[in-house]
Amino acid sequence: MNKDSVEILGFGVNSYNKEQALEYILENSGIVVTINPEMISYAKNHSDFANIIKNADLVIPDGIGIEIGLKILGNNIKRIPGIDFGLSLIKEVSKTGEGIAFIGAKPTIADKAVENLKKEIPNLNVVYCHDGYFKDEQAVINDICDSNPKLILAALGSPKQEFFINELKKRLPDAILIGLGGSFDVWSGQVQRAPKIYQKLGLEWLYRTIKEPQRIKRIFPTLPLFVLNVVKERCIK
Repeated sequence: MNKDSVEILGFGVNSYNKEQALEYILENSGIVVTINPEMISYAKNHSDFANIIKNADLVIPDGIGIEIGLKILGNNIKRIPGIDFGLSLIKEVSKTGEGIAFIGAKPTIADKAVENLKKEIPNLNVVYCHDGYFKDEQAVINDICDSNPKLILAALGSPKQEFFINELKKRLPDAILIGLGGSFDVWSGQVQRAPKIYQKLGLEWLYRTIKEPQRIKRIFPTLPLFVLNVVKERCIK
């Protein structure tokens, strides 16, 4: 399978559907970036982060803003929610019995997430689990490497999680590494995911903003400015 991609504001996004993306990364391993408009906005001003995105092995359109932006540019590519993709990865890797590492979220959240996931995936082989509140990053990286997982799930928030898995890849080149933001909070039951209708309409961000009004500062003005910049890009082309 060829790693097809389209470009949006200077960043490549893979054009695979979910099944194709899973097949590709399971066969090839590497870093998966679940891209959204906030990440592109940050990358525009931070070249080190931009390089991580541009060198990622797979970039999937997580945010609805990315799907909208791609449509404006003439690409009908559906979003792949990172939390759904992460769960699919867990299930596929668990079929082989290979190890999985969970790193991130508040104390006890990662453990609870693993506990709940084991109810759904009995053959889940967790070789490492740690919250995201650590001071010695190198010690954590050493411990993860010692456990030699096939899949590493980092829920540290962007861009910290991308920098973290980028460092890990240098020592675990055959692993699959993905940043999953607040997914552990949902899997643990600490946070309720948006109802299916919100998910289907691509309005999970709206539901979360209603539940967490403080997120407004993160979304605005980033999202409308992102769409405006995409429109400008379309006009130039």
